[in-house]
Amino acid sequence: MDLAFIAAVFPKLLAGLPLTLSLAVLSLSGGAILALLLSGLRASSWLGAQFANFYVYIFRGTPLLIQIFLIYYGLAQFPALRHSLLWPLLREPYVCAVLALMLNDAAYTSEILRGGLRAVSSGAIEAAKVAGMSRPTMLRRIVLPLAFRQALPAYGAEVTSMVKATSLASVVTLMEVTGLARAEVSQSYRAIEVFLCAAVIYLVLVTLITRLVHWLEDRLSTHRSPALDRSPA
Repeated sequence: MDLAFIAAVFPKLLAGLPLTLSLAVLSLSGGAILALLLSGLRASSWLGAQFANFYVYIFRGTPLLIQIFLIYYGLAQFPALRHSLLWPLLREPYVCAVLALMLNDAAYTSEILRGGLRAVSSGAIEAAKVAGMSRPTMLRRIVLPLAFRQALPAYGAEVTSMVKATSLASVVTLMEVTGLARAEVSQSYRAIEVFLCAAVIYLVLVTLITRLVHWLEDRLSTHRSPALDRSPA
């Protein structure tokens, strides 16, 4: 282990951190929107529920790497797409990677949302109805906050998984942290030091996200009493 070499490699890999974060943020944002649409489809009709279930079945049942390959290499097989106005975007590796990550994240997030909504007790819903709340008000003030609180631990795990999954974008020539690490290994042939540096970067990111999720859980906990936090006089 050459500490001087590791100290020199770290700044090079950190240069890919903005790209890693942008991939994660865009895929999680787009995935959350699609997950809400899938939840709406499930509640709309039997046909919508079947479509949503089929979507989740496909994207959860196939490897993310294969999905990236299908989008990056497969879209070019359709002449209609190659001659469309969208092709200047769809031929970009960054757009293909974000699209694949987003579609994959939507499948997992929709299941997390479904679990959170099912965890809302019928008693809370009945109490809201007795109080005279309209359906939109009940969703905004009762159902969604409780569902979010129940789904937060699972969604936190999904966020960390998606951050680590951005490393797969390197297979379509994107130079994020893993892409830069692979390029450095091809030049220096020192895989242990280089990939160890990359692992530390991902570990720090995941640790920060995990701590943030735990802080949110504590803030949103409905079971803590302010009196319990006071030390006895």
